[in-house]
Amino acid sequence: MKFVLPKIYPITDPTLSSLSHAEQARRLIDGGASLIQIRDKIASPAEFYEAAAEAADLAQKRRVKIVIDDRVDIALGDGADGVHLGQDDLPPDEARKILGPDAIIGFSTHSVDEALAAMKLPIDYIAIGPIFSTSTKMNAESTVGIEGLRRVRRDIGAFPLVAIGGVNRTNVASVVSAGADSAAVIGDVISGDAYEITSRIRELLKILSSTANIVGNG
Repeated sequence: MKFVLPKIYPITDPTLSSLSHAEQARRLIDGGASLIQIRDKIASPAEFYEAAAEAADLAQKRRVKIVIDDRVDIALGDGADGVHLGQDDLPPDEARKILGPDAIIGFSTHSVDEALAAMKLPIDYIAIGPIFSTSTKMNAESTVGIEGLRRVRRDIGAFPLVAIGGVNRTNVASVVSAGADSAAVIGDVISGDAYEITSRIRELLKILSSTANIVGNG
């Protein structure tokens, strides 16, 4: 069965918010998030393990899925729903052996060629990006752009696709209209006033709901 992505896929980040991963997740869930990625590039493995475990426990109680960025070991130890892997992380086929057939495994790509190659891997979704310029990732690759996103969608067919990189409330509609099943959001939701995280997720979902209605009635 094809993995069904939610329209909005938020990612936590301790460098953009003073809140813990669990508290970021709680506010995202309150706003309607149903799949959250826990990302931490600065914590030690032990610190990341503890923080991710707290977030995973909260999400499980709220029936929301948690995916751990990069770390298959932490995803396994914390009982998370899956892992998101980059080009230089543990290969997806090895991650699948460790996490089992039911785990969610996502994989980052940065070009049409990488996306096509990823379709042969035991993964549930492909992430393509950065779509726009982004300041939330060090040494980010060249932007793919909306046209690049359209080409990836055309070439991979119906394979589940997440667009990531610089996606925000002003451009999210164009990303989904270009073919992304889901839009990963980070800075536009997490950074700034912590008390606005919930309302920002709700606003993003409202924008996409309005876009779907326009398309459906067009």
